[in-house]
Amino acid sequence: MSTIFSFARLGALLMKEFIQMRRDRITFAMMLGVPLMQLVLFGYAINNDPKSLPAALVATSNDRFTRAMVSALQTTGYYRFDHVVGSAAEAELLIARGDVAFVVTIPADFDRRVERQDHPQILIEADATDPAVASGAISTLGTVAAQALLREQGMEAVTAQDTANALEVVVHRRYNPEAISQYNIVPGLLGVILQMTMVMMTSMALTRETERGTMENLLAMPASPVEIMLGKILPYLVVGAVQVGVVLVASKLLFGVPFIGSLPLLLTTVLIFVLSLVLLGYTISTFARTQMQAMQLTFFFFLPSIMLSGFMFPYRGMPDWAQTLGEVFPLTHFLRIIRGVMLKGADFAAVAPQVWALLIFIALFAAMALARFRRTLD
Repeated sequence: MSTIFSFARLGALLMKEFIQMRRDRITFAMMLGVPLMQLVLFGYAINNDPKSLPAALVATSNDRFTRAMVSALQTTGYYRFDHVVGSAAEAELLIARGDVAFVVTIPADFDRRVERQDHPQILIEADATDPAVASGAISTLGTVAAQALLREQGMEAVTAQDTANALEVVVHRRYNPEAISQYNIVPGLLGVILQMTMVMMTSMALTRETERGTMENLLAMPASPVEIMLGKILPYLVVGAVQVGVVLVASKLLFGVPFIGSLPLLLTTVLIFVLSLVLLGYTISTFARTQMQAMQLTFFFFLPSIMLSGFMFPYRGMPDWAQTLGEVFPLTHFLRIIRGVMLKGADFAAVAPQVWALLIFIALFAAMALARFRRTLD
């Protein structure tokens, strides 16, 4: 028998590895699932030029010129008027909650000023917390709206000056007028960092006990599943608190990110978010039997969460099915909260729907973790 190389020994080793791969279903699923997920998400869900953005219309009249303005904005493909409100206060609440990306205000005397050619104006307020969302929609609206107004009057613009004189579009970039990308990215990084560390560390909470052989001692203790779960996750809340402090201080000192809202409100919502993450990690640990499987399941959760939450790519640029899928991730709701509180000064009423979503995640993850907890090693 050759001591250097043997095809028989190599074949036996290959057979052994294939058998192990077949038995490790989580690893095998990751090998097939991750490439397919990346292909679908990058191919279908990601769009850096979002269209059909929700908008609110503030208009007290329904004259033909107002209708022409609305039709022209919708024709661009960027605006979708889901809300027609009668006051600026209603529109302010919609844009503060993130329900709309634009608020278009057409004054009551708009038709009279058009008829008299008295420098008619419309106001468009854009949610610029994500500069990529607002830039495309704003760049084309002035010319399109003016040309539509001239056509409604039975005139055609001969020169660019004619178009400019026909209508003045006043644009207010709300919350981030200078379109600084760090204002959007840095607050979101807090959610990404917390998710990456909290879920990964707690997902190994039970599997580490199994691999070290200390799980039997843990199960032999006179402790209920709730007490074991709390004992595993509460220390990581302290770790999360330290991370929150570091990121918030760094965002202010290094990047100059404004903080307009309430600090107690932000810290309370961060605590709720961290609790949902550690419960998710603990739930993952009840499915995994090794630390490697726990890390694989965690990574399988990270990828769609980061890509579909609105952190890397505009949330509203994704198709409807991708936006619906993005709603099942806690990070999606936390990004709306932290950007709303830090950049918009949102109060509890504005972020309440997102807070309730995180509380629902907490209840679901806790129930699943307790249901999956095994009192034996079988």
